[in-house]
Amino acid sequence: MTTPTPDRISSLLEPVTASLGLDLDEVELLGKAERRRLLVAVDRDGGVDIDTIAQATRAISAVLDESDVMGDGRYTLEVASRGVDRPLAVPRHWRRNAGRVVAVDLTDGERFEARIGDSDDEGVELVIKGESTRFPYDEIVKAVVQIELNRKDV
Repeated sequence: MTTPTPDRISSLLEPVTASLGLDLDEVELLGKAERRRLLVAVDRDGGVDIDTIAQATRAISAVLDESDVMGDGRYTLEVASRGVDRPLAVPRHWRRNAGRVVAVDLTDGERFEARIGDSDDEGVELVIKGESTRFPYDEIVKAVVQIELNRKDV
């Protein structure tokens, strides 16, 4: 029996999520033995609603049941949207969060909050105190969307 890994699981699930018009954003396997949890995060432009999550759960569950990727042990499957608390890791995350405030850590140790502007495959425009500056993704160590209750300019 092969040990389940997030990479093997992702390889199996990516065609399933793509067929539903979803991006497979993250696969995480937590716990051991009978308490294993498989967390699958999906996303798409415009976000995902509960009906889409339910459809994805059924499709993912069926593929996992037909496969040996999870081995013989029991596990709990959880399918959810990406969530705003997850770091922005790929260009589509930046694009989908345009206009939102993000906390940014740069490779040089600088930290700040900015509003996300235009982005592409190479980098992102961040608006800091009304000034727009372009940052290549390889200069950004970590970036997390901040919840705004009362929107104001950063």
